[in-house]
Amino acid sequence: MGQVMNATSDDLPAVSRTLAKAFVDDPLIRHLLGGTYDHRRAELSFRMLATSMLRHGTVLCTEDRSAAALWAHVDAWKVPITEVVRQVPVVVRAYRRHVFRALGVLNRMERCHPHEPHYYLEVIGTDPVAQGRGYGASLIQPMLDKADAEGVGAYLESSRDINVPYYRKFGFEVVGEIHHRNGPMMWPMWRDPR
Repeated sequence: MGQVMNATSDDLPAVSRTLAKAFVDDPLIRHLLGGTYDHRRAELSFRMLATSMLRHGTVLCTEDRSAAALWAHVDAWKVPITEVVRQVPVVVRAYRRHVFRALGVLNRMERCHPHEPHYYLEVIGTDPVAQGRGYGASLIQPMLDKADAEGVGAYLESSRDINVPYYRKFGFEVVGEIHHRNGPMMWPMWRDPR
């Protein structure tokens, strides 16, 4: 299993490439990109998210950058309007004419987001050639340990139903469904502190 580290801005190109590879068959990313997968635009989208998370959370990655997770800190999951404005040019380049679709998805996700104190696992992914090595667990468990020590919950949204059992192994449970207009469903999942 690879050693986990806090990513810096120097790691973001590699982290973004890894996440873009990990989400090639993700229905939500395909929906956001207009129904097809464009690796370059997906990478740009993940670079935007990771850049924002460096300012408002933690970006974890393995030493070889083949797996990464974006975690928002307690009470920092909602992106400040200043960050949204700063990212507009990148959002437009990533989502092009589907930018309003992307904003609608974000809005629906925010409306379903819990208000109790929690750490938010916004994105986690492993390059397909490195899957099955325990990298996901190594990127999840340290933050869950931190949440437990602080007595707060953890939250994520799964965009693939086949991933729900994986997250259950860490104590997450489905707490609803998020339906996107003409798009895929998501499963919000919550974990109480232990």
